[in-house]
Amino acid sequence: MHDLVVVGAGPYGLSIAAHAAGAGLDVRVLGRPMASWRDHMPDGMYLKSEPWSSNLSAPGGRHSLADYCATRGIPAEHGTPLPIATFSEYGLWFARNAGPEVEEVTVTEVTPHGEGFRVHTTEGPPLLARTVALAVGVMPFVNHPEALRDLPPTHYSHSSDHRDLTRFAGREVAVLGAGQAALETAALLAESGARPCLVARRSRLNWNTVPQPLLRPPLRALRDPHSGLGTGWRSWAWSELPWAVRHLPAPTRERIAATALGPAGAWWLRERFERRVPVLLGHRLHRAVAVGERTRLGLTTAAGESVVLDTAHVIAATGFTPDLARLGLLDAGLRDALATVGEGGTPELSPGFESSWPGLFFAGLLTAPSFGPSMRFVHGAGFTAGRLVKGVRKRLGARGPLPGSTGGARPDRTTAGNPSTYLR
Repeated sequence: MHDLVVVGAGPYGLSIAAHAAGAGLDVRVLGRPMASWRDHMPDGMYLKSEPWSSNLSAPGGRHSLADYCATRGIPAEHGTPLPIATFSEYGLWFARNAGPEVEEVTVTEVTPHGEGFRVHTTEGPPLLARTVALAVGVMPFVNHPEALRDLPPTHYSHSSDHRDLTRFAGREVAVLGAGQAALETAALLAESGARPCLVARRSRLNWNTVPQPLLRPPLRALRDPHSGLGTGWRSWAWSELPWAVRHLPAPTRERIAATALGPAGAWWLRERFERRVPVLLGHRLHRAVAVGERTRLGLTTAAGESVVLDTAHVIAATGFTPDLARLGLLDAGLRDALATVGEGGTPELSPGFESSWPGLFFAGLLTAPSFGPSMRFVHGAGFTAGRLVKGVRKRLGARGPLPGSTGGARPDRTTAGNPSTYLR
């Protein structure tokens, strides 16, 4: 029985595995390395965050993005956007050098087993683990507007569905959203020969400003401190104090996770977007109908006027909604037993990222309502990995030696989120 199985091999999963291996744990890491970055982002995209704030995490700060770029003569400079392709390659390099070998298998189910877990995959026998860390990324939580869901699948897609946007050359595409994914997808569509139009509920688009120099006069640095999530004290707090966020009331944490660091475009994208992409701002989608091979969108302005937009395809760049109900690989009984944050569908977590079910840990987007908006970004991987592995070691110590499965024993109901509701 392994000490820890990490499900997911993106920035969070790889960082957790590196820290676990460094702590001497028997750890297995399962998944396709950097899958979201390699498979679900269009060619030509860039990192929005600064290179120095986009490191995966290993003990001692080793295997940083700067280390990778330096060995290959690639600039990784403040104020210079880095291609997503370079970041993906960095993640693969990190996976090869910083932790245990990643096993590229698909996890189908995680179920309780004795005082641990059974992890089922599509390849080979199930693994037995004393603890499990779910670092599944964002793809289980893709959000489509309700109005699109009755359309034929060929009429709409999510921005995360595309690697190659040249397939839309010569066609009209309505892009829904006002964040970086929407703005950059629309710009790339235009540069690929498509005819995009951005549709957003917001009355104006927000653009980040050009980053201030790293070296500045002390008073200026004090007034607007740099952080992994941007410049200013508010961004600094979300970046540096996720442990403090966890102590706030649940409704406050939910509100912060949903609203902090809202939609905005990168400063370097603005000129590319504004000279190529028409926009319909202050327009809310209320209806979508397939008309032959085209799609007719019914929009409503802020003044209540109706607008009809005909297009060849709709791309929803409408983000991701963290919700345990969407995590199909987690055993339903276990999932239903978990304590959640406030009225939402995300797990309530300990300081060590452990859920109310002993031995089950979470990382990434699902943890934002517990630890704040830094968990939505690569920057949060450093805080998560060290704390989570410390939590795993604490759990293993509490359980004592476990040479094998005890078969059928349930978690202690005094520490689990009502596991008595779990039925085999």
